[in-house]
Amino acid sequence: MKLAGEVAVVTGAGRGIGRAIAQMQAQEGAKVALLARTAAEIGSVADAINAEGGAARAYPLDIVDGEAVAKAFATIERDLGPVSLLTNNAGAFSAYGPIWTVDPEDWRRDIETNTFGTFNCCRAALPRMIARGRGRIIVMTGGGTAVSFPMGSGYATSKAGLLRFAECVADTLVGSGVLVFAMDPGLVRTAMTERQLESESGRKYLTDIPRLFERGLDVPPTLAARLSVEIGAGRFDRLAGRMLMAARGDLDLDEAAVETIVASDLRSLRVNGMPPERPYTP
Repeated sequence: MKLAGEVAVVTGAGRGIGRAIAQMQAQEGAKVALLARTAAEIGSVADAINAEGGAARAYPLDIVDGEAVAKAFATIERDLGPVSLLTNNAGAFSAYGPIWTVDPEDWRRDIETNTFGTFNCCRAALPRMIARGRGRIIVMTGGGTAVSFPMGSGYATSKAGLLRFAECVADTLVGSGVLVFAMDPGLVRTAMTERQLESESGRKYLTDIPRLFERGLDVPPTLAARLSVEIGAGRFDRLAGRMLMAARGDLDLDEAAVETIVASDLRSLRVNGMPPERPYTP
């Protein structure tokens, strides 16, 4: 088992991508802490994992609540042991359309959940990881990270920001034994995308989403789950601070491809035309 002896935390673990990640990490031997707002959903996932012989516990909370997150991580360590793998999967996307038409509270909530929620979880996990000299953190990116997403500006802003966040924290941690990665799961048919397909504003503004599904760009959540296991097992440590993509064949990256990514300074946010040297090395 690739994650035997690890204690993993997965946020947004009640359904979709988060559920698949939690289940696969448990199948690979990790004891998994499931975080989400809906207690019934993560309770169901925990029951399923435990019934299959794995080890999982549910911790209902809102990741935007920093105090609740800090308390949960302390409880998880008492219940399961030191956290060595954190997957920041929880996310929100409800502000569809031009910024002058969207509800400002929806736009703010997308940013707050995706970015500040991830910050809260990393902030809770990192001191303990640093003290032990080991740990890996996955930050989930998504649509709008690498290209414009004009009708989903809040979501895109948060996800692009998370790629930079992953790099900044990874650079801060150089030499500590703790690594941070960004991961794009691809276009997965989840409850979030179903709302985009079914809501009035989604049908009006996010017209590319159904077209992409019609073209067969429906990525199974198990790809992101498998990639999370490989990251957690250390296979992609050379790519800390960069983005791995579940739907682009990254599970098949060999050492030569990884070295090309590093040497060419790929999978990161850069201004076009800037020299390939990284602007800051601690």
